[in-house]
Amino acid sequence: MKKRKFGLAMSVVLAAGTMLAACGSDKANEKEPADKPATGNEGEKSEFSIAMVTDVGGIDDKSFNQSAWTGVKEFGEEQSWEKGEGGYDYLQSTDPADYTTNLNNLARRDFNLIFGVGFLMEDAIADIAAQQKDTEFAIIDGVVDAPNVTSVLFKEQEGGFLAGVAAALMTKSDKIGFIGGMDIPVIERFEAGFLEGVKAVKPEIKVDAKYTGAFDKAELGKAEANRMYSSGVDIIFHAAGGTGNGVFSEAKERKQADKDAYVWVIGVDSDQYEEGKVGDDNITLTSMLKRVDVAVKDIAKLAMEGNFPGGETKVYGLQDNGVSLADSRGAIPQDVLDQIDEFAQKIADGEVEVPEFVEKKK
Repeated sequence: MKKRKFGLAMSVVLAAGTMLAACGSDKANEKEPADKPATGNEGEKSEFSIAMVTDVGGIDDKSFNQSAWTGVKEFGEEQSWEKGEGGYDYLQSTDPADYTTNLNNLARRDFNLIFGVGFLMEDAIADIAAQQKDTEFAIIDGVVDAPNVTSVLFKEQEGGFLAGVAAALMTKSDKIGFIGGMDIPVIERFEAGFLEGVKAVKPEIKVDAKYTGAFDKAELGKAEANRMYSSGVDIIFHAAGGTGNGVFSEAKERKQADKDAYVWVIGVDSDQYEEGKVGDDNITLTSMLKRVDVAVKDIAKLAMEGNFPGGETKVYGLQDNGVSLADSRGAIPQDVLDQIDEFAQKIADGEVEVPEFVEKKK
């Protein structure tokens, strides 16, 4: 696949008007109504409906799929729609073989806009979009060249860079880990940015980076985290979906066994603070937020207004509120946060350009 450069963002606060306006705009009336429309605030029939198909991590993966569902659900609720036919809904994939079936089922149920979550769904969306030409589709983290498909990308490497800066400034052992899911371009962008962020602060640190080959195998994440922590690593950044739940499990077990243990996890996609709770303590240092919910709501708004960007690639960069670091709830001191903010500003100003691919050693 040809390598591309993409855009991404760091701000957490969204202007509600940017995403919620025009529910009743004139342009929306240009859309053909679904056969089973949802009911609005005053009993009026909605002419628009949205749904999504998860990747194998599941709707409650505390990460990528869950963030996408948050966007779908919030958009639907903001229109006073109900979950189900003619409103908003999802189908969960337990295996890649489910992608095509789930996408086709939602199209046949007359949802106007259907999101496919994940790079691995490219082929399935391309196939179904060619068959269901009156349905609009959006793929997250993939590119499909079709007039009724919008491709949505992020610049994960910039958010990863900030996570790397945080890890390098907070480590005590000067040993840091990265655990990825499948070795695909989107996860490599997380890794590339993370490595670059660590390097910018402490170039002498060599990050222990490993891929588990799966997004839904918590046991693999736990085993890899066990190896890393046992080797002296004290901070691990995971970009592994449900597999990353195992990283949290391992860190929490170590904290439970030794309250003074200095072990941290940097979460991904969603704010994973709740995943890190250990009694009164917490092992979540921060999370690199990938605002899939922002992208979902933005695309849904455009489509509902009759401005669906079919055939285009929407890249969510710094000015689009696409990524950020979550509130550390005091785990990261202010002087470190100030340094992170300085790097963030340099990236925003173009002074620092973050690579999206890991430099391979010859």
